[in-house]
Amino acid sequence: MTTIARATDTLTRDALTVLQPGFAGTTAPDWLLRRLGEGLASVALFGRNVTSPEQVAALTAQLRAEHEDVLVAIDEEGGDVTRLEVRTGSSFPGNHALGAVDDVGLTRAVAAELGRRLAAAGVDFNWAPSADVNSNPDNPVIGVRAFGADTDLVARHTAAYVTGMQSVGVATCTKHFPGHGDTGVDSHHAMPRIDVSAEVLAERDLVPFRAAIAAGSRAVMSAHILVPALDPDRPATLSRRILTDLLRGELGYDGLIVTDGIEMKAIAGTYGIERGTAMAIAAGADAICVGGGLCDEGTVRRLSDALVEAVRAGELPEERLADAAERVRALARWTAAHRPDGRDGDTADGDVGLRAARRALRVTVAEDFAPLTEPPYVAAFSPVANIAVGDETPWGVAAELVRLLPGTETGSFGGTDAGAGALAAAGSRRIVAVVRDEHRHPWMGAALDVLLAARPDTVVVEMGVPRAEPRGALHVATHGAARVCGRAAAEAVAGV
Repeated sequence: MTTIARATDTLTRDALTVLQPGFAGTTAPDWLLRRLGEGLASVALFGRNVTSPEQVAALTAQLRAEHEDVLVAIDEEGGDVTRLEVRTGSSFPGNHALGAVDDVGLTRAVAAELGRRLAAAGVDFNWAPSADVNSNPDNPVIGVRAFGADTDLVARHTAAYVTGMQSVGVATCTKHFPGHGDTGVDSHHAMPRIDVSAEVLAERDLVPFRAAIAAGSRAVMSAHILVPALDPDRPATLSRRILTDLLRGELGYDGLIVTDGIEMKAIAGTYGIERGTAMAIAAGADAICVGGGLCDEGTVRRLSDALVEAVRAGELPEERLADAAERVRALARWTAAHRPDGRDGDTADGDVGLRAARRALRVTVAEDFAPLTEPPYVAAFSPVANIAVGDETPWGVAAELVRLLPGTETGSFGGTDAGAGALAAAGSRRIVAVVRDEHRHPWMGAALDVLLAARPDTVVVEMGVPRAEPRGALHVATHGAARVCGRAAAEAVAGV
């Protein structure tokens, strides 16, 4: 059944209001503009929608010409997960680098500057920060997206991030409730499960969310994870026990609850997106994130129809849907009231990201190391990117070393022959080996073994979570793969 929204059709308008869909292209398609007129209250931007800040500003102006108070959402964590700078890499280090510095004033300043850039482009709702405590070192999807593995550190930096970004009128969405840090499975692919006690969760995973709530985070994003100690039957996104009883009741949270991408396999592969959408709203979610993968009008129609049918079938109380829609509108009113007036340019700090990246470096130097003065060979040992990070965004140190040491060459290697391949390609040049989460990828460790056995003067740059022992003539841990992290590492390698 296709539902056509009309001015008097409150049920259908509410169903559209709770969706936060994406779309294809760098201008708004006609179907999206039409849906904004019919009740859609949010639009989500992804990397495919971005070519430059100026283009995004034109796009958001186009959206607001149709619906003045539309929420424009984006997944802009900075660091490895960037959409605004998807083609170049981020001007801001991510959470793990900020946690490594452990200066809450710096975290607040970074979040405020990132928020200014979002606001200047017309974006007023950011699905960040990640408040996950990365307690599982083998976590395939969180890693450097977390401030760290220490609960109190994560809590204080989460609060600082929320305060900084919301100070410039961009609403934050703290994620992934009740905590995605102790997972060994990526919920983009399957349903993760966390088997710890409720006491451990309360003392470890929930603490940063309490801090975010106390700091005034306007939204919280649910995780597609099964946590039997909280609900043995349903994942958090679909669990009334977790969203309503715990988050709203016990933690006293009264803002917007947004789901993680509903088309992720943890939900789509187990419940289906239509049923999952209705179940999420019934459980206490207020908005459905969709569009990372499915970004067409048909998806919006399917999900709005599913909500209308769930109400008519008695599976979703109409007042619950109405309450959810009103929370979306309330956030839209908050962002409209806090929209910058363009007069805060004197408070901008364009260099704060690079300063933070430089402070985040952890450098281990052999006694006989001297900075490189001749162009090296950069061997990038590249793992498969997780879906949250994506494979569109460049990373590494090669581009920055080319700038500092013209003539630098580079290649990418993987698998069991990575070390031998890098040696052969490098020839007589000094080697700079770039890794990402060496501790999670045995083939990377083996490649470094081969390189260091043959060329002990090799420089190693770790751009993931630095859990492996430092080795090499110089070992640089950047705590993230943002463009500014690459620049800071290149400066250390070249001694500038």
